[in-house]
Amino acid sequence: MHDLPHDHDHDAQGFDDEEEHPLWKLDTITLTSVGIDVGTATSQIIFSQLVLRRLGRELSSRFVVTERDTLYLSPVHLTPYSAGRERIDDQALGRLVDAAYQEAGLSPRDIDTGAVILTGEAIRRDNARAIADLFASQRGNFVCATAGHNFEALLAAHGSGAVAHSAEQQFRVLNIDIGGGTTKLAVTDRGRVLSTAAFHVGGRLMATDGAGTITVLEPGGQALARQIGIEWQVGDRVTNVESERLANHMAAVVISLVQDEKPSSEIARLWLTAPFSGPKDYDAVIFSGGVGEYVYGKETKSFGDLGAPLGQALRHHISNGALRWPLAPARECIRATVMGAAQHTVQVSGNTIHRTDESLLPQKNLQVLRPEVDLSGEIVSAFVAEAILKHFRTFDLVEGQAEVALVFRWDGPPTAIRIAAFCRGLIDGLPETLKNGRPIYLVFDHDLAGLVGTILRDDFAIHNALLCLDGVMLSDFDFIDLGKTLEPSGTVPVTIKSLIFHL
Repeated sequence: MHDLPHDHDHDAQGFDDEEEHPLWKLDTITLTSVGIDVGTATSQIIFSQLVLRRLGRELSSRFVVTERDTLYLSPVHLTPYSAGRERIDDQALGRLVDAAYQEAGLSPRDIDTGAVILTGEAIRRDNARAIADLFASQRGNFVCATAGHNFEALLAAHGSGAVAHSAEQQFRVLNIDIGGGTTKLAVTDRGRVLSTAAFHVGGRLMATDGAGTITVLEPGGQALARQIGIEWQVGDRVTNVESERLANHMAAVVISLVQDEKPSSEIARLWLTAPFSGPKDYDAVIFSGGVGEYVYGKETKSFGDLGAPLGQALRHHISNGALRWPLAPARECIRATVMGAAQHTVQVSGNTIHRTDESLLPQKNLQVLRPEVDLSGEIVSAFVAEAILKHFRTFDLVEGQAEVALVFRWDGPPTAIRIAAFCRGLIDGLPETLKNGRPIYLVFDHDLAGLVGTILRDDFAIHNALLCLDGVMLSDFDFIDLGKTLEPSGTVPVTIKSLIFHL
């Protein structure tokens, strides 16, 4: 068994012999997955075969990915838009995906799991969510997600290798992911993403045809050009000198926003999220996204947009010492957002569950949020509430509008005082959920569900539908399906689907 998922080949004869062993069949699952990444500028498809094995030595029912083989990796396509660029051309996108299936020699029936991720400026198009749902219903069994700025920053930090690099070296890494429409930032420290942010700089905020005539001009590109005295409209001719001037300005903006404590007000207006807070002190910086290909010199071809000159300008600035931290290599750049699709694993919740409504089961595709709160010592209600609300914002979800499964790691004794403090924090962290009467889904890794559910219902008079499960290990980026209660044990099967990143 391998410690981490990775691409590799096996000696065919030995592997076949292993697969015929009855114990191997009991503890091993092989799945075919697909990942579809639809971004502002580019879209791509990848098919993978995943081998999952049960954690037998931990007496667990959880399966983890131990092997990952790429079956087919599509070219990087320009994301198709309809006239006016207000809508993604779903028919053209569908044809790209169908062609990938054909070239891979697969059909939707062959797909066990997968993910459709819409990112960057693509998610503001008015049909973005409909496209995700269309793929889920017609082209296989998917986890569907539209990734807002913070969520995309998380995905990019994992996919670029920044999280793994910070864990391996035990230090602090800044990941700068520059896509077609936005730049996403993520600070990772010893394998954990601490904070994320985004601003309006991207490689395809302006694009031209072969004659140098502007065919694409996003509002952000127009605003950046005005900052250096250039007034552009769609249909105008662009010179190389103008493109290089703007790219050089954009590169300076990127460096200013990631390292200056007080950037100019003109530049600060480019933030799409709350600016970074805390010390700007890193051991290394990693670039990802399409522009990252040019920063590392992996790509030289221009695609008629600002990607090539921006990447080259950043490369020049960095070589001249404008960035005060060392540059580390990226494992992936343009393919960082999603290099796999989904990992299926099945667990069974303990028999101490608490459920108030029969309609709560079964459920499909609940997104998992695991707030970072320490429940090992004295439990402070305010800290619990703050952690919950912060995690909703991190994943670009609105508390009270999104149904999620909140997951907690419980340490220490389940005393009445500690549980009551936790419950008060939970209530304070879900004000709109409680007000709107939405159901509450809680998952614990220890046998605590029945006790917490009873106290919330009896002592705190919570009238929302409530489902509490325990004995299940979940993480951020997981999506879960909950099955019907298994009788007579009273347990609930939980199917877990997690985003997998290329290692």
